This record gives sequence, C-alpha cells and structure tokens, in this order.
Amino acid sequence: MTRLVVASSNPVKQAAVRRGYAALFSDQSFEVIAAPVPSGVADQPYGDAETRRGAENRARGAREAVPDAEYWFGIEGGVADGRCGLSAFAWVVALGPDSAGRGRTAEFILPERIATLVRDGMELGDADDRVFGRSDSKRKDGAIGLLTGGALDRAGLYEQAVIMAMLPFRNPELYCSGA
Repeated sequence: MTRLVVASSNPVKQAAVRRGYAALFSDQSFEVIAAPVPSGVADQPYGDAETRRGAENRARGAREAVPDAEYWFGIEGGVADGRCGLSAFAWVVALGPDSAGRGRTAEFILPERIATLVRDGMELGDADDRVFGRSDSKRKDGAIGLLTGGALDRAGLYEQAVIMAMLPFRNPELYCSGA
C-alpha cells in the first residue's frame, strides 16, 4: 500500500491529497498519514515566494518525520497584493524518493473587509471567521467555500494543485528527476 504523508493535521489538506491522488492513480490503494511540521515561514505567508517556500519546507519536514513513505506533501496557503486587491492561493509540493513536483492553485481576490484584516496582521482563516461569524473555517470550507456559498471549497481548490504536483510521478519519462 502506498503511503502518502501530508505535512499537516488539517483535514482539508489531507482530503485534497486523498482526492487528488485518487484521481490520478485510481487503481492504487493508499493511505494518508498526517505529520504536522512547521512551515518555517510566517503564519500568514505573504507573496508567492514565501508561500512556495513554506510548502517546500513542509514537504521536506514530512519526509524527515516519516521517512518510510512513498510520497510527502507540503501545502501552504498564502496571500499577495496585486493590481486588483489582495488575492489568496496555495502552493503544493510533492516529494518522491528521487524527484519532486509542484503545483499552484487558482488565485482569487479577497473582499476588502477580509483583506484589511489580513493586511493588519490577521491570518486569513481568522479574518474569514470574523467577517462571516464562523469558527475554524480554515479546517472546513475556507475563504473560497464561504465566498462561493459552497460551490468550491478549500479541499477542492487544493485538489487541482495536488494533481499538478503529481504530474512528474504520473509521467516520469517526461520530467527530469531530482528532488
């Protein structure tokens, strides 16, 4: 059985890995193992580079925590200021024994009420909870789920990036090796 280690105890991130892996490798049996490790970046990463670095740090940390698995995943959500406002997105890094893959989610603009709270130092999930009167939304539907009324939730947003990160493992003959 293939062992997939997710560098988080967050059920949303685990579900994204489970669904993304199953979509690409439907004929394989696998288990998802949680190995929460620090990201090495701010609680609310700002910018593309810091967010990607957090995902990479988490994937490497998961490999150190559970070295006898086949794949290790780091998922990091971040925000960035742009021309149209503050946007949210995430990076996924998948490590195998000898290679790595990376994928980035779609990006969406946050409402200004949420963006202001994040710019003032609040983590996105906490800002969502305050604006929507919820609790622990980052472990549930996330900002995207709240804003879309459930048409797309956080696990679904991350699932596509998991699939993109796994492309080198699905098509090893087309990608260079080296983690």
